[in-house]
Amino acid sequence: MSRYADAERSLRLDPDSQSGGYFRHAVYNHWDPYEDIAQETIETDRERLVADDGLQESEFDALRQTVALFGAGEEAVTEDLAPLSLVLDSIDDQMFISSQIYEEAKHTQFFDRYWREVINPVAEHHGFEVTPPTADRYFMDGYAKLFDGTEEAMHRLLEDDTPENRVTAYCHYHLVVESVLAQTGYYGITSSLSDRGPDIRAEGAREAFPNLPGLVEGVSYIRSDEGRHVGFGMHKVQQHIAEDGVDPATVQNTLQRLMPYVAEIVSDTDDLVDPVALVEYASDKLTRRVEIITDTQAEIPDVETLVSLDDSPTPADD
Repeated sequence: MSRYADAERSLRLDPDSQSGGYFRHAVYNHWDPYEDIAQETIETDRERLVADDGLQESEFDALRQTVALFGAGEEAVTEDLAPLSLVLDSIDDQMFISSQIYEEAKHTQFFDRYWREVINPVAEHHGFEVTPPTADRYFMDGYAKLFDGTEEAMHRLLEDDTPENRVTAYCHYHLVVESVLAQTGYYGITSSLSDRGPDIRAEGAREAFPNLPGLVEGVSYIRSDEGRHVGFGMHKVQQHIAEDGVDPATVQNTLQRLMPYVAEIVSDTDDLVDPVALVEYASDKLTRRVEIITDTQAEIPDVETLVSLDDSPTPADD
């Protein structure tokens, strides 16, 4: 029989599948990292930082380290997701992963734009060292270990595609990198560089450090996208536990093994944000994710809840 024929399906797509719903939501909520984040908003960030006569190079380094870490992370996950798209069987799953790869590429583009249009011009104006976002100084050992491990977990699927290995890959990618690390970082940016959320600036940080609406707006779009990505990973892990008999301990052990890397990363930029608040937020995220996905009867939040931007210390998206 032709590989294009499939007697088990009357139509190509399953309109009731969770993945299909996430894909449609991605299509309806498309955004452009250039067109939808106005040039004027980006210029506001640059102008505020340029006009800040009290700006210290150490606190500016903390800001650009944050941007560098996120830019590199988005680039890495754009590259590392490809093996999953090759092993998934369902066309609905494959379509969603294709949308996710596209969205990760958009996120990479936003952080690249921000470095070019804000970070470097501000450094030049204040006489700070101008650095590339790829400089070694921005990346700690835990960061390299986390993302190298994610790459290995994804590529393992090309050689040994088992339910257990898929769960491990989802835990690395969707649940730790996207759900815990990224969401914690975005919470830190939003809370410390806008009037949203609690004040979690580091002890001793200047009250006068400017709000940055361009960075916060870009992060808000990205956080919304990643709510769908996290929901997909949670659903797949829960499905493998319920249908394939994967031991929930696989989830717990993987997440607990990776959590020290997350703690190291979010604790490193303490010139602007209180690291204790971020570690607590990350730990709460992890605990609540594990509770849902290891309980096969627990209901994963609907997509609108997953993509909502709740900036309270104990987020309501799960």
